Amino acid sequence: MQVAILYAIIVLIWGSTWAAIPFQLGVVAEEVSVAYRFALGSLALFLFAAATRRSLTFPIRYYPMVMLMGALMFSANYLFTYYAINHITSGLVAVVFSLIVVANGLFEMLFFGRPLAGRLIAASILGVAGIACMFWPEVRSVDLANTTAYGILLAVIAVTFASLGNIAAIVSTDRQLPVVTVNAHGMAWGAITSALVALVLGREFNFLFQTDYIASLLYLAVFGSAIAFGCYLALLRTIGSARAAYTSVLFPVVALIISTLVEDYQWSTPAFAGLLFIVAGNWLALTRIERFDQ
Repeated sequence: MQVAILYAIIVLIWGSTWAAIPFQLGVVAEEVSVAYRFALGSLALFLFAAATRRSLTFPIRYYPMVMLMGALMFSANYLFTYYAINHITSGLVAVVFSLIVVANGLFEMLFFGRPLAGRLIAASILGVAGIACMFWPEVRSVDLANTTAYGILLAVIAVTFASLGNIAAIVSTDRQLPVVTVNAHGMAWGAITSALVALVLGREFNFLFQTDYIASLLYLAVFGSAIAFGCYLALLRTIGSARAAYTSVLFPVVALIISTLVEDYQWSTPAFAGLLFIVAGNWLALTRIERFDQ
């Protein structure tokens, strides 16, 4: 039951963040917006830890891995995701990001020697196929001769950084470090990393005092970062990174449901077929079946 609750929270929150991210793009540089987001997320977690009398520190010898996790998961991952959205639609980014299931499985095999279960390979194929079907008009319109190819490359880089961040998080969770404290410190380092990138690139540290920007920033910082990542690391500790990453396949489903209610999105036959593929892949990813695990 705990796994199901964590899974649902992550999918619902991160699925809805796709609608909030576009409000962060434009006036304020991506690097600065990411720095604001995770600085606020870190502050929220430190305040929560203090209010609940949780430890705010952990052994210093474990700090380098938490710093690496922060730089990868809470900075590089999101910087390249934001960069990609400037060149391709969020639907195409979702298609590419569904590959994180495969990336996590491969990196677990490379760094920890864990076998890549046939069940997860099958689930990954179904998941990627399902996402591609749901965003088929955008997939079909891909032209590798224009900036679309560049946007896809940026999204692939984002997936790689996100997956490597997952590996760093596994090390911290295996050390039984407290999730809230690790995330608070990790997000702080993610904010610092993004701010340093902004300084190197000469970005202006401005702020957009408009309701859309402020509301989306607060939602992304508190719900999309502090709460969702806490649940994600708890899920990762329970079921592993490859299975936990399958939540990314369900994000676009939530995004399209929101679009259906708010923007009158019309479901097509390929979209319904994609939903069936995703449901089947999700069942495979979260259900142990002996013949698939060989």
